[in-house]
Amino acid sequence: MALPIILFAFGVWLLQLQPALPPLAWAAWLATSPLLLALLQGDGGLSRVLRRIVILATALACGFAWAAWQAHVRMADALPPGWEGRDITVVGVVATLPQIYERSVRFEFDVEQLQTPDAQVPQRIALSWWGSGGRDGAAARLPEVHPGERWQFTVRLKRPHGLVNPHGFDYEAWLLERGVRATGYVRPKGGHRRLETQVQSPAYAVERARERLRDRIQSALGEAPAAGVIAALVIGDQRAIPPEQWQVVTRTGVNHLMSISGLHVTMLSGLAFALVNFAWRRSARLTLALPAVKAAALAGLLAALAYALLAGFAVPAQRTVYMLAVVAAALWMGRATAAREVLAIALLVVLLIDPWAVLAAGFWLSFGAVAIILFVTAGRLKTAHWLVTWLRVQWAVTLALLPVLLALFQQVSLISPVANALAIPLVSLVVVPLALAGAVLPFDGILQFSQWLMNGCLLALEWLGGLPDAAWEQHAPPAWTVAVALMGTVWLLLPRGFPARWIGVIAFLPLLLITPELPPQGSLRLTVLDVGQGLSVVAQTRNHALLFDTGPAFGPSADSGNRVIVPFLRASGISRLDALVLSHDDIDHTGGALSVIQAVPVAAMLSSLRDLDPLLLLGPEERRCAAGQSWAWDGVQFEMLYPDAHTHDAVKLKDNERSCVLKITTHSGSVLIPADIERHGERTLLATAAGQLRADVLIAPHQGSRTSSSEAFVIAVAPRTVIFPVGYRNAFRHPHPEVVERYRQLGSAAHFTDRHGAVMLQFGDDGIKVVRQREIRRRYWLDPPDPGAAADDPGMFW
Repeated sequence: MALPIILFAFGVWLLQLQPALPPLAWAAWLATSPLLLALLQGDGGLSRVLRRIVILATALACGFAWAAWQAHVRMADALPPGWEGRDITVVGVVATLPQIYERSVRFEFDVEQLQTPDAQVPQRIALSWWGSGGRDGAAARLPEVHPGERWQFTVRLKRPHGLVNPHGFDYEAWLLERGVRATGYVRPKGGHRRLETQVQSPAYAVERARERLRDRIQSALGEAPAAGVIAALVIGDQRAIPPEQWQVVTRTGVNHLMSISGLHVTMLSGLAFALVNFAWRRSARLTLALPAVKAAALAGLLAALAYALLAGFAVPAQRTVYMLAVVAAALWMGRATAAREVLAIALLVVLLIDPWAVLAAGFWLSFGAVAIILFVTAGRLKTAHWLVTWLRVQWAVTLALLPVLLALFQQVSLISPVANALAIPLVSLVVVPLALAGAVLPFDGILQFSQWLMNGCLLALEWLGGLPDAAWEQHAPPAWTVAVALMGTVWLLLPRGFPARWIGVIAFLPLLLITPELPPQGSLRLTVLDVGQGLSVVAQTRNHALLFDTGPAFGPSADSGNRVIVPFLRASGISRLDALVLSHDDIDHTGGALSVIQAVPVAAMLSSLRDLDPLLLLGPEERRCAAGQSWAWDGVQFEMLYPDAHTHDAVKLKDNERSCVLKITTHSGSVLIPADIERHGERTLLATAAGQLRADVLIAPHQGSRTSSSEAFVIAVAPRTVIFPVGYRNAFRHPHPEVVERYRQLGSAAHFTDRHGAVMLQFGDDGIKVVRQREIRRRYWLDPPDPGAAADDPGMFW
């Protein structure tokens, strides 16, 4: 049974790699499978082999067809482009636990009715409702909204659209898995009103229970240091954990414990099983009515299901619940079930319910960890001491997950065995049961004690994480090296007695030693990252790297630095920055700077920030950007063209007009990065550096604003290609059509990060090659680049 299910899962995974959804008509051939099996009846060896091949091929095709059908259904529930950005009045129910931020409340909303004639809206949407006030340092007054309430809202929506960068998080896939097919916000003056306080539904009841537990935790713990972790352990609210604590648990390799992991669910289920079994056996009447083991199995399953539902029912929790359900069913039916069959059935159920689970890192980590545990413990001839077994399991899981963690996160904690030895028993056996009991019982002391224990654990983990070389960080390994390392892991973990198990170590060498190809001497690799409405450019020569601006901040704990730039640098093998340029004081350009400075060593910083700016105090020694500064790295010339001393001293000048303007020149072409200069800065450049403005590539000034890209400036630069770093449907409506047309009339090939994702340029001996991330990473849920920017565009390669 296990192998056909694995092939079914493989088929589901293959569908999620497709650039476009295949038509469903091809699946009709699956009806021939029973006929083929009937024709292959017989006892001959060849017949048995052929029947096996047909069964396995059918399982693979069924997985592919099932995922394709589910994808067609979900993708059909879409917001038409014509309804983006328009007022639509909807009636529906708050479907999930609202997430409270500093200035807004965000939640998912099930649409029941449309009050706007002819409007088309998906069944589930994600909404932000911004608070009022909040000026002069005062807190914003946030709207009060609760799960299960029926509301009438006037909203503005847009289709799912995320940032698309190499090795970046796929926000659109995440929304697709959750069934969210549009995002938007509640109009502040749209006449919103609450129609009903409690809509009856099991799903809404669970969300209301989660909200009550969150309120209970907040009431009992307030601003306690580990309050966010307790909320994550009880109701799966991982957003409650502060970023600095996430850094600690990630560096020590215990981040799997900060969510509702399968281990927590199993522990709670085992506790319920033991208690019911103990109590049930004390009653002869109950035991005669139902055997204690069956009653305990049912209680353990119900406890696991309740906890998993309260925690949001993530993939690790689902896997555990389904495995426990199979075990409970086997106990009730009096049948023995092999552990691998239990895991396979859980895998099948997960993918039948959620074919997009294969896109989540938790899917691979959860099922992979359990599979490797079964591999090293099941079917052994001799039962080892429990401590030996535990150490063997820890070693096996650490070794097996190393390639996966490097592929997914480019980071592995070297002290995770020690950290997990401390954290697993404390968190799973003590903190979680106490936190759950404290959340249900009306005694604050239990919750406070669990928080005190958790805080002590975090302090110990912080000390461990502060040790030198606590974590191994490296580039993103090629996919084939991950596969080879996993095969080496299996060979290393074979039972004692197999010869030459040490050969498995060799399989890890490509994973660790094959590094990303560096630009040749004199060449430049330039990446304009997709950070939304803002700018961040990475320039890499053979032995040096420069980061120009750090994009916008997205919220109190999320910014371009920690969500886009640092993952890109790490995956690309860039372990340090030789220079960081912060062009001017604008949150769209400096929003991720602090995250970058904290995560990556920076040798030097150039900026035009004002004196005493906090970034200047926290970062490396800073120098002012000044016209005339120049340096050379690996045969590539860097030159600052603007601003001059007079510009820095002009008190009334806009910050945009102080932007650093950098030109990079190679033997095959040049690029000009003018940040946010406007017409004043352009006129100054035309007067002082007209002969140096000519460039093959231009990052459009001020994201294509109408206040920049004057005709004289565009003619002076005469770019063969221009890149507009803009956000999807941004509030400024950048780039302005008049500006885009100005470049097109000049013959410039235009690229837009909102349509094309990150834009990567390679300046080499054969010219300048341009690659756009949305074209090389096509998936059926990602909006394709516009037809006018096809790969045969003359500006794509010259």
